Amino acid sequence: MSASTPAERRTQAMSLPPLAEADDTAITQFLDAIWAENGLAQQTLDSYRRDLEGLARWRDGRGIAGADRGALFDYLSWRTREGYSPRSNARLLSALRAFYAFRLRRGERRDDPTALLAPPKLPRSLPKALAESQIDALLNAPDTENPLGLRDRAMLELMYAAGLRVSELVHLPSTGVNLRQGVLRVMGKGSKERLVPLGEEAQHWLERYLAQSRPKLAGKRALAPLFIEASGEAPTRQAFWHLVKRYAAVAGIDPGKISPHGLRHSFATHLLNRGADLRALQMLLGHSSLSTTQIYTLVAREQLKKLHSKHHPRG
Repeated sequence: MSASTPAERRTQAMSLPPLAEADDTAITQFLDAIWAENGLAQQTLDSYRRDLEGLARWRDGRGIAGADRGALFDYLSWRTREGYSPRSNARLLSALRAFYAFRLRRGERRDDPTALLAPPKLPRSLPKALAESQIDALLNAPDTENPLGLRDRAMLELMYAAGLRVSELVHLPSTGVNLRQGVLRVMGKGSKERLVPLGEEAQHWLERYLAQSRPKLAGKRALAPLFIEASGEAPTRQAFWHLVKRYAAVAGIDPGKISPHGLRHSFATHLLNRGADLRALQMLLGHSSLSTTQIYTLVAREQLKKLHSKHHPRG
């Protein structure tokens, strides 16, 4: 029997029977506890719920609280045959480990059935950076003669100049900018704060936005977000995603090959290509581990190989 496609699995999921009450209670207790303990994002909690509910339905009423290692192994094997990706299965295993560790701490289990389950091997995908000429075209795409266009230019400039995550950009408070010192105070993952230099171009467009555009969008309202919509609300991550795709098309860049996070990747890659120190880059990106930052050295190395192959007489 051939593996089902993601679209087929979504259709099947819509017709699934309701969850057993015991499973629903166990999952809800777990999610409430880890939210209180770790303050996980709602997106992570939703992913954990989907993964645990998937196991519960696969077990068809036999319950997940008492599942043993063999049952979990069989479920992971079934998902592999069904065509679930290694990354999806790795996320599932992470959810299972957290769930059974929680039950172990509460004394509701005497063993951890995930202890000897090996995570699937994930393909190492390199971040995709834009060429500097593409960045220039993208940044020049907004029409800065209107308030929203000027805001968009300032957002794009700031995203690229400071290497921000999308969530960091859209949640920036107006008090996080110090134009006199030319720095940005960013609240990153795990509520870790860092200072990031703005750069002359980003500072120029930010000053123009604050002087010409934001007052028109805000009117007489005292609004906390740095970047705002005409409604006065901060843009959502999804809105900025669509914004990047739209300006990519204007700039002649394939919208399918660009994402907001691509601007962060481009920031890191271009800095390394121009000789930036890896430790400094780690601080600018807000990475807790240097190993996370080191993947950009592989990107720079791949680009050097391509340049050598293209331009060297014996390449």
